Amino acid sequence: MKLKNKVAVVTGAGSGMGKAIATVYADEGAKVVVSDINKETAEGTVEEIKSKGGEAVAVLANVAIEEDVQALIDTTVDTFGTVDILVNNAGVMDNFIPAAEMEDDLWEKVFAVNSTAVMRTTRKVLPIFLNENKGVIVNIASNGGLQGGRAGAAYTASKHAVIGFTKNTGFMYAKSGVRCNAVAPGSVETNIAATLTNVSEFGLGQSRPGMATNPRLAQPDEIAKVALFLATDDASFVNATTVTVDGGWTAY
Repeated sequence: MKLKNKVAVVTGAGSGMGKAIATVYADEGAKVVVSDINKETAEGTVEEIKSKGGEAVAVLANVAIEEDVQALIDTTVDTFGTVDILVNNAGVMDNFIPAAEMEDDLWEKVFAVNSTAVMRTTRKVLPIFLNENKGVIVNIASNGGLQGGRAGAAYTASKHAVIGFTKNTGFMYAKSGVRCNAVAPGSVETNIAATLTNVSEFGLGQSRPGMATNPRLAQPDEIAKVALFLATDDASFVNATTVTVDGGWTAY
């Protein structure tokens, strides 16, 4: 087992990629803290892990709220004694809203979840990692953080911010035994599309031609396997970079 006795926190782990990551980490021996804004789905992930003999607990948290981030990591330490791996997976879409149609509330919501939360969870775990001279952070970014036409302005900017933050954090703490990497998935078969409401017809129309070049949708476990690799010692010399997992979509 590649993560035996490691303690991993996975945000947005009630469904989709987060659930797949939490499950595969547990399969590899990690003690997993399943964090989600939805208590019922978080507990569902925990039950699935336990049914296979794994160890996990659910922690209700809205990562856009600083107090919830503090409580999430504090609860993890109180329960398992430490944190070895942090996976920042929680994210929200932006309805393909372009700059001219953007409203402050949407911009701030998307950045709060997709970018600011990544900084806050990282800031919270770094003292633990630095004290132990080891630790792994895996940030789930997006093709939207590499390209300009995969989503609206807020989502695109927020995921670019995640990739920049990943590079900076990995570089800054490389000599302290901390690795920080990102995964940039293409389109994945999850329920995030169901969160799209009041979609901008202009924004979606501008993005649609590029979507036709997408080879296929990924399954969540295909992304989870890459997140697993980055969390293990197999990736000991992989740091401050972004792994694109999109079936070749960005090659076009």
